[in-house]
Amino acid sequence: MIPVRGMDGAQVAVLGLGRSGLATAASLQAGGAQALCWDDSPEGRAAAEARGHEIRDLTKPGAMAGIDRLVVSPGIPHLYPAPHPVIRAAMAAGVPVDNDIGLFFRSLAGSEWARFEQPPKVVAVTGSNGKSTTTALIHHCLEAAGREAQLAGNIGRGVLDIDPPGDGGIVVLELSSYQTDLARALTPDVAVFTNLSPDHLDRHGGMGGYFAAKRRLFAEGGPDRAVIGIDEAEGLFLAGQLAEAPSDDRVIRVSVTEKLDGAGWNVFARKGFLAEYRKGRQAGSIDLRGIRGLPGRHNHQNACSAYAALRALGLAPREIEAGFLSFEGLPHRSQIIAEARGVTYVNDSKATNVDSAAQALQAFPRIRWIAGGLGKEGGIATLAPHLGAVVKAYLIGHSARDFALQLPGTEHEISETMEQAVAQAMAEAQEGDTVLLAPAAASFDQYPNFEKRGEDFIRIVRGRLGLGAEA
Repeated sequence: MIPVRGMDGAQVAVLGLGRSGLATAASLQAGGAQALCWDDSPEGRAAAEARGHEIRDLTKPGAMAGIDRLVVSPGIPHLYPAPHPVIRAAMAAGVPVDNDIGLFFRSLAGSEWARFEQPPKVVAVTGSNGKSTTTALIHHCLEAAGREAQLAGNIGRGVLDIDPPGDGGIVVLELSSYQTDLARALTPDVAVFTNLSPDHLDRHGGMGGYFAAKRRLFAEGGPDRAVIGIDEAEGLFLAGQLAEAPSDDRVIRVSVTEKLDGAGWNVFARKGFLAEYRKGRQAGSIDLRGIRGLPGRHNHQNACSAYAALRALGLAPREIEAGFLSFEGLPHRSQIIAEARGVTYVNDSKATNVDSAAQALQAFPRIRWIAGGLGKEGGIATLAPHLGAVVKAYLIGHSARDFALQLPGTEHEISETMEQAVAQAMAEAQEGDTVLLAPAAASFDQYPNFEKRGEDFIRIVRGRLGLGAEA
């Protein structure tokens, strides 16, 4: 646990009592503050009470009297589409609003750091797609190279729940736009921006607000090194804002669409090969084509971002390559779950929007595509340019018929359920095919979350192959 510093004797309200909220309350108390907890759900309040935390109804008039700070969990809106009433009351009363990420950055460094030969460092990864894989890949490579590393934030443990890092230790964080938007302190040593595509726009008041939330990690934090994916205009703009000159190697530019060999520090991937250039000369390379845990161009982008961050931390190319080779990927993200009779089965249940589904659909040569669920605004019409490898689509869930209307040139079948879709795809699959779950939709019509949807796909596939439920 990281005790919260600088709040000894303070009264701090905690709104939202999920994983991060409970860890925040414990860390506040460990640092000498009084945590006053509230959750809109009785279950959340009961979980906090079971851990000995004090419950206070923050929705009552005057509840902010005597409160020194309000700490908010990431799922609770503070501005768009409308502030939560408790947050509005705090702002009206002049109470500072923060989150666990802000508390983490203000509390991480301790007096014991003066005795360390190498101060601990923090790597923070944000972006629209691929940030979980990039974060996990950085952490995996650090551990494979024998470095002390912890994984936290939007993946792994809550940031305040980790152990205080030791001499030379590295904390690797995945940060969502919800987390970067509200944190009052953001000071990573290395910050990574993977890419940007429309997401959470209602929460940020549009694309500009969404990008502004991501940009705070760099503008507010001033990292020693910034790894920036420049394949979108926003990333190119951000890299230009941070660099003082073309040769400024505090910014590492990343691309999977073009060769980068300019005067600065660049990492790019083309035709399955990753290359690092510094001052116009090649400094390292990795053949990504045979790395099982990183299939497809989207994973090559993740590999480039992770490689750049790891090089900024001092790892050699050969150490990074060894880590890549032993990386098995994350569950529900281009996860190969079985191979039988020449057919590969891939679980990409995390592909809940058209952008992430498009990446998955470009990663394999012959695809039997399982898609559908609770469709998002705009449907899947924009996937048309990416369907060249799709042999047939098997559509499930609430949006199956809507999706069918948007696939005029692609053979498809309305399967309704995962069980039926998998059975049909397996019966028709030929050697060389990939049966791919990449729904391009939310899961909430049939499953509580994308993880449960992916687990059901794994269970059905492996059960039919006689392999057992575990991938």
